[in-house]
Amino acid sequence: MSEREIFEETFAEREPKRKEPKQISFRVSEPEFEKLKRSAESFQMSVPAFVKSKAQGAKLVTPKVDRAGAIEIAKQLRAIGNNVNQMARVTNTAELDTNTADNLASALKDVQEELQNVWETLV
Repeated sequence: MSEREIFEETFAEREPKRKEPKQISFRVSEPEFEKLKRSAESFQMSVPAFVKSKAQGAKLVTPKVDRAGAIEIAKQLRAIGNNVNQMARVTNTAELDTNTADNLASALKDVQEELQNVWETLV
């Protein structure tokens, strides 16, 4: 058997190991590509993912918050989580007098207000 026959026999039957083995290619002008790129960025997607979604007829909804805003919201939520953890730690480790209990209740109300503000940002 020749090397070519061995190669063909070995690799002819193989299917690509991809979720989506078919590929479609097309060309666009520079202005068209820039428009696609801006549109994809507004949806926080890559250009290929954006084009594929549009080709499949997906109705894309623009995110209410840009990437920088999402990072800021994540930071705020982490800070709120830290505050809640501190309150839980105090509550679980010590007997609370009325003053401390009132302070924790007030702090919890502040946390609720902060969460409401974050939620309003998203909606």
